[in-house]
Amino acid sequence: MKLAILVGTLAELAGVGLTATATWLIMRAAEHPPTQTLTVAIVAVRTLALAKGTLRYLERLTSHKAVLSEAVELRGQVYDDLAHRRHIPSGTALTRIVTNVDQRLDTRLRATLPRITAALVGAVVATASGFSLPLIAGLLINLALLPWLAIRTPRDLTPLRARLTEQTTELVHSKEELIAYGLFDEKLRAATRTAKELSREERTRDLTPLAIAVQFGAALLMLAQHEPAWLIMAAIATFEITVPLAALTKPSPESTDEPEPAYPTETPDLQGKTAIVGPSGAGKTTLLNAIAHRLEPSKGALADAHVFHTTVRTNVLLAKPDATQEELDRAAGIAELDLDWDQVVGERGEEISGGQRQRLILTRSVLANPEVLLMDEPTEGLDPEQADRVLGRILDHCRGTALVVTHRTEQLALFDHVRHRGPISHEHVGRVG
Repeated sequence: MKLAILVGTLAELAGVGLTATATWLIMRAAEHPPTQTLTVAIVAVRTLALAKGTLRYLERLTSHKAVLSEAVELRGQVYDDLAHRRHIPSGTALTRIVTNVDQRLDTRLRATLPRITAALVGAVVATASGFSLPLIAGLLINLALLPWLAIRTPRDLTPLRARLTEQTTELVHSKEELIAYGLFDEKLRAATRTAKELSREERTRDLTPLAIAVQFGAALLMLAQHEPAWLIMAAIATFEITVPLAALTKPSPESTDEPEPAYPTETPDLQGKTAIVGPSGAGKTTLLNAIAHRLEPSKGALADAHVFHTTVRTNVLLAKPDATQEELDRAAGIAELDLDWDQVVGERGEEISGGQRQRLILTRSVLANPEVLLMDEPTEGLDPEQADRVLGRILDHCRGTALVVTHRTEQLALFDHVRHRGPISHEHVGRVG
């Protein structure tokens, strides 16, 4: 970042010098002096013009490189922090974490760097002017007072961002359904209103007109003091750097603290094959999540239902990257996966059927073969006969404990134990057979 500040300062000084030199050249040329008198100024104008563009490019290059390097380190720290947390943060907390990281990097690039550069350029020009009082006063107002006035009380915009994300996702991924039901235009208008509201809330109080007034006020005062024209133009060029600062603010980080969720204190014994049944809302999925949080990473796995936009082979190999082709074929046979290994499944598996997607996920869990396997409605989307057959094969292949949430009573005979969860957390454990 230091190199970016140096290059940025030189670029701005080149711009100020170009304005001052060009003004001096025009004023002297009006007097019709010998050409030799203007030669140095002409060369200086050309040199400064080339230097300004080159240095501006280098400033962009070095500043973005510095911020991207910081982004890698910062995001690594965030991931390490999340990996060592006792519980997974909610979606709102994760949104705030991402927002805070982006804001910190954006602040470095679009607020911190411009302020430091403007301050250094202002100091150089003020010194070159012989510490002109109007210039110094104007710079202090634009560099310090107006940016301070522009800062507003921060507001938690996470709910608005979450709403816009939800509306955008619905428009993109449910476009056909919305059009079919005549709701697309209505949803689009709602998303547009949310985007405008978010934009309005994110905008800072615009003090740019006041900063421009300060700029020309200082120039007029310098003119009244009979300052040289080249110096007045140099001062105006300097103010052009400081004026945008009146619209910059430093956003405050949003809080990511939240109470740790209360997980059930009683969990089933991790022995044999257990089915978890009960009505909707009885806490079956919550129970699986509680068990997953209490397991050591090497002891078990919660079957991940996410499908990536890549080949079937790559999606399945996530469970065991060093698996052989024989192991892949065996897992696919158990889950009755009927896809070509090199077929691309599309984003979230859009290029395959729902049943094929479900069997792809089951193939991944079979290949992983952990000591503890947790599955939530693993055969949903399969026809009943195939669902019972595939689940039976997976349970027979499981080398350790399996806890499965299911709503099909026909599958209960496949398990060693059945745990019933009632609507008011009433539980009963029975043995099958």
